[in-house]
Amino acid sequence: MADQFEAINDDGAADNRGGYRPSPDEPFMNARQQGYFRDKLIAWKDAILRESQGTLSQLQADPLREADLTDRASSETDWSIELRTRDRQRKLISKIDAALRRIDEGEYGYCEVTGEPISLARLEARPIATMTVEAQERHERNEKISRDE
Repeated sequence: MADQFEAINDDGAADNRGGYRPSPDEPFMNARQQGYFRDKLIAWKDAILRESQGTLSQLQADPLREADLTDRASSETDWSIELRTRDRQRKLISKIDAALRRIDEGEYGYCEVTGEPISLARLEARPIATMTVEAQERHERNEKISRDE
């Protein structure tokens, strides 16, 4: 899975092969870091789109034809799970697109709540993150309190 996030530089070679990883020792969200995360997000989106195209092809090529009711029910359950996964990935693509827009607007990497930089480790693990870990935890606590009331 890590390979799908490999950054691609201008000549089409993977930037990661050169060993580049964003570092806290360099200016936060400099052009190289922005390019790294842009490439990572685009590669992730492309991988999701390729996977969903495979699902669509599979659906078109293999309609449910099982004569046995149990086999048919099992196949329908499998397809239902697959389609739910694709729906989650569709939502993920919109978050990836939003992250790419934030890069274009110069807002990527900064918490939408506090304005503080989001740690590079968090962005590496979750490139669509919009909040620092602390702000996300506060948000989730407040959300849980709201649901409990």
